[in-house]
Amino acid sequence: MRDRLLNLREEAVAAMGAVSDLEDLKKLKVKYLGKKGELTTILRGMGTLSEEERPAIGRLANEIRTYLESMIANKEEELQDLALEQRLKDEKIDVTLPGIRRTPGSLHPLMAVIEQIEDIFIGMGFEVAEGPEVELDLYNFEMLNIGKDHPARDMQDTFYISSEILLRTQTSPVQVRTLQKKEGKVPIRMICPGKVYRRDDDDATHSHQFMQIEGLVVDRRVSMSELNGTLLAFVEKMFGEGTEIRLRPSYFPFTEPSVEVDIFDSDKGWLEILGAGMVHPRVLEKAGYNPERYTGFAFGMGVERIALLKYDIDDIRQFYNNDLRFLHQFQSV
Repeated sequence: MRDRLLNLREEAVAAMGAVSDLEDLKKLKVKYLGKKGELTTILRGMGTLSEEERPAIGRLANEIRTYLESMIANKEEELQDLALEQRLKDEKIDVTLPGIRRTPGSLHPLMAVIEQIEDIFIGMGFEVAEGPEVELDLYNFEMLNIGKDHPARDMQDTFYISSEILLRTQTSPVQVRTLQKKEGKVPIRMICPGKVYRRDDDDATHSHQFMQIEGLVVDRRVSMSELNGTLLAFVEKMFGEGTEIRLRPSYFPFTEPSVEVDIFDSDKGWLEILGAGMVHPRVLEKAGYNPERYTGFAFGMGVERIALLKYDIDDIRQFYNNDLRFLHQFQSV
């Protein structure tokens, strides 16, 4: 048995010298020192030894176990160092390579314009409201004094989902919903930005999808002069102090009287920017307000139209082409 133990040690040491990775070393340890390993198998034969031989063979077996465990531990440390060295070599970073420049993001010019408009009106005491883009005909047309047979429906070629459900053609339904939500209470001072949809051919000045911001004020003794003052304050903050405006008579079914609002540009003359007017009594009445007691004004503007004028852009499609050469010009806006 002594010879078998000594042969086992030599065999294990030789096998250990040929091991090149940690997985093989683990298998070798199980083979020689495991519960069912070769050392254990040899020691099971100690029952055949005499009482004089057993202590000496036991000591030798323990010495061999300790020796092999030490050898395996040293080999494991060596292989771990080699593995780490190889990993560092494989994952080495070439610090001489050029870095990756990450361009900082910025607001889209239309979002920047919306935020600027919101800031202006919030500064004048307005609240910002939102509503659904998939809307009921009731709110998009009928509550705004545009009945089923009203010719004004022809002014807005609509995307219908069903006979009573559509993609909103304006943000005015949010004004109606706000009036209903207030349940006859005043004052109301709100703006409602959002996307709208119309069946239109896309060109330099039109799009089937665009953005609007509409505003509504309802209270006692609201007048046309207050509308004029509110819009003048907005225009001066948006386009600069001293910008002139003019109001021209127009027609909208939900306001009476109605006006188109222009601003004066020294190079281009008068430029239309939005529509407005005093809220039609029928609209107030349908929403639960007594038109004999309350009055109000409303206005609506296309965000793209404001952006085109503010930044002197000549094609609305630029806003939707995702051309970084165009968008990078607005990083500081």
